[in-house]
Parts: sequence; structure tokens; C-alpha cells
Amino acid sequence: MNSVRVRFAPSPTGFVHIGSLRTALYNYLYAKKHNGTFILRIEDTDRSRYVEGAVNNLLSTLAWCGLSCDEGPEKEGHNAPYYQSQRLDLYTKYCEQLLKDNYAYPCFCSEERLEEMRKRQMKNKLPLKYDGLCRTIRPEEALKRAEQEKHVIRMKVPTDGKTVVKDIIRGDTVFQNFQVDDQVLIKSDGYPTYHLANVVDDHLMQITHVIRGEEWLPSTPKHILLYRYLGWETPVFAHLPLLLNPDRSKLSKRQGDVSVEDFRAQGYLPEALINFVALLGWNRGDDQEIFSIDELIESFTLERINKSGAIFNREKLDWMNGVHIRQIPQQQYFAYASPFKPDPMDDAAFQSIALTVRERIVTLSELRDKASTYAGETIEHYSEDAQEWILKPESKKVYQAFLDHVQDYDSVTLDSFRTLMGQVQKSSGIKGKELWMPVRAALTGLTEGPELPSVIEILGKEKIINFIKQALSLQ
Repeated sequence: MNSVRVRFAPSPTGFVHIGSLRTALYNYLYAKKHNGTFILRIEDTDRSRYVEGAVNNLLSTLAWCGLSCDEGPEKEGHNAPYYQSQRLDLYTKYCEQLLKDNYAYPCFCSEERLEEMRKRQMKNKLPLKYDGLCRTIRPEEALKRAEQEKHVIRMKVPTDGKTVVKDIIRGDTVFQNFQVDDQVLIKSDGYPTYHLANVVDDHLMQITHVIRGEEWLPSTPKHILLYRYLGWETPVFAHLPLLLNPDRSKLSKRQGDVSVEDFRAQGYLPEALINFVALLGWNRGDDQEIFSIDELIESFTLERINKSGAIFNREKLDWMNGVHIRQIPQQQYFAYASPFKPDPMDDAAFQSIALTVRERIVTLSELRDKASTYAGETIEHYSEDAQEWILKPESKKVYQAFLDHVQDYDSVTLDSFRTLMGQVQKSSGIKGKELWMPVRAALTGLTEGPELPSVIEILGKEKIINFIKQALSLQ
């Protein structure tokens, strides 16, 4: 077997869909498993869909996920992606070869004629494909007209026979050639379509395995024909199953956050997202669900990818993210958590809170709400349970006793807090839950959360007094 060479070839049309991340990940895992090469190629020849800044966003997202390419033009000390827009001469060269060998032809049909043709085909319930009008023009005449008239270049698909797509995941899929469209290869603006550029680049970059979404399966017979016309060896194909919502509809932006950037902003870890996405259509054959990237590389095979659609289960992602939050090294946890620190809070206080709640959070975005309680000068919001405890008649005694005794302390530390609460218990005659819950509710606005001693050290004496007075004012 030749050395494995795979590519991730996105179009720069916006954010990185979670399905695109899975495609990139499976290519990456397969390359690493076989000591092969993972290539990043930007397919930016459709200028009408190009989104400014999309490439930088893509590169940032892949870097965050730890998926770095192994080959490409060197830029700033690392491998940059290949750009199809910088390789136009290559596509023109091979298109000219196809024209010369009579495997392609100029098409002069206007958009208006093509639209009328499509309407007629829909009305008569015929396959939507080019009707071959310009295919009948003599090649010499067509090339002469192409020098003056606006045109596209189409490939000639055989009108009989069949093309078989051999796929690692799906087995053999047979396409009758008469149902395959005479695909446009070069558009009227001179830019190639995906189909020509993709085949040329995959050949020149010596791609051995094309791993991509199943939406490209209907286009694959066109690609196989192009390989055949150009006298090239066909790569191995593996078409990945669709990602589905729980109702089995296609996972789309209209039904929720499905971009990697969304999940990053919500406080999901790259380790968790990679772990979760890897299991969307693939499994190792056992019950293990938590994987490191090294374990995924060691275990990954194309043969264990399912052909049926994979359900995107948000609850499972949440659970998995919580597990990874608790497993990663402390300094890495702090680094991931830092974007969620409220502005007024210093790093030391924030890290103390982050450690205190680490066992209970699902996403890092929860840290912002939990930390903001300690960052402000007042409690902005009390939960319903907290309000109930604050308003109990016995709580007033607790607060008054607390304020009386706290004045005797220069600062409130972990040790002094325990002593202070013992004095409050004696003075108020209240103990147990009725003693501790009113204080917790006053200092955090909640009845659950971090251990009170750690909250005390973060707040400091001045804020503690202010928060207790605030609760007392509600009586």
C-alpha cells in the first residue's frame, strides 16, 4: 500500500460546521493511524460564495482543535494550506487536454435557456440534467465560437453503460451513465468548478483516500470519469453518513448551534468536542466513550464507520464535556477558563472559584455566571430558594449576630470563618441548616454551589459585610 495521503478541502463560505469538523477529524485520524500525510486545501474557486475572513476563522478553529496539516507552503514557521485560486493554470491545462481528446466541449446556452429546460424537465418529471444541445456542435466550430462567445466547458458523459463507485463504507454504488449530468468544468468567468479542480488537485497531490460527506456521493461518478479521461488512477473513496437531529432531520443551522465556533463560545473543550464528534458515525466496537486523541488515532478505522445517519445528542456532549473538564490538567483548565472571567475579577480569585466549582459544571460558560457573583459590589440576583431563606424570620437573627461578631476580625479567612460562625450560632441560638443556609443565600444568591469557606476567602471582609447587609435589608 502506498503511503496514505488524505486532504480536508473546505470552501471558505462562513463558519466551520460540526460536520466539517468531523470530516477533518476522520481524515486526520486516518493519516496519523497510518503514519501518513494530512493536507489542508482551500477550495475557493467559487468566488460568489467566498466570505471574507472565513479562511482565518477556519485556520483558527482547526488549530484550537489540534488538527494541524502536515504539508503545504511554509508560512510563519508552519505549513499553510493550498489555495485552489492560486492554481488556476493547472486546471486550464487539463481542461484543454480534455477538449483536445474530445472528452469535453464548449456550451453556449444562456441562463434563460437552461432555466426553461429545467422547468420543462420538472414538468415532465425527467432527470434534471443538461440536454446536450451544444454537444452536437462540431468540435472545430465550437472552439472557433468559444474565442468570441460567452461559454462554459462541460464534460462528455457516456450516454450508455454504468459507472461503479467502490466505497469503503457503502460498498459498491452503481450509477447509470445516462442519468449523470454533463458537468460544467470551467465556468464562464474562467474559474473551474469543484469537480474539475478537486480531481486535478487530488491527483497532483497524490491523494490516496478521499474521505468526505455522503452529499458528494452523487458527484463521484463524474469524478471517476474524469480520472479515466485523464488516464489517472482513482483514489479510494469513503463517504461519511449525514449528521442528524434527534428527529432525524438533517443537522442544520436553522435548528440550533451547529458551528464549532458556537460550541467554543459556549465553553466546550476541544478535547470533548473531538471525542464527541469522533463517535458520530464511528465506534471502536466496545462500550468505551471517553477517548483521548491518541486513543482515537490508535483505534480509528474507516471500516467501522456506519453508513446510516448519526444522531447529534446534545445531552451526551454535555456529559462528555463535564468529564473532560474534570480530567484535564489544572493549568490547561485555567487556560480554557480564562476567556470566561468577569472583567472586574483578578486571576487568582477567578481561578479559586473555577477550582471550587470544577466538579459541578458542564460548560466553561457557567463560570462567568458563578464568578460574577463575587466580582460585583452587590448580589444582582437571588434564586427563588435563596429568597425564601433570606426572608425567614430566623434569618434576621443570624444576620444581626453575624454583623455584630464580624467587626471583631481584621480579615475573614478559612479558619476565622469557622470561629465566626460558631459565635453566630451561640448568639442567635440557631444552628444547623437554619444557620448556614441564610448565610449561603446572602453571600452567593444561591442555595447550592461552592463551599462557603472558599467563597469567604474570595469575597473578603468588606464584601461579606455588604452582602449580609443587603440580605438583611430585604427583611
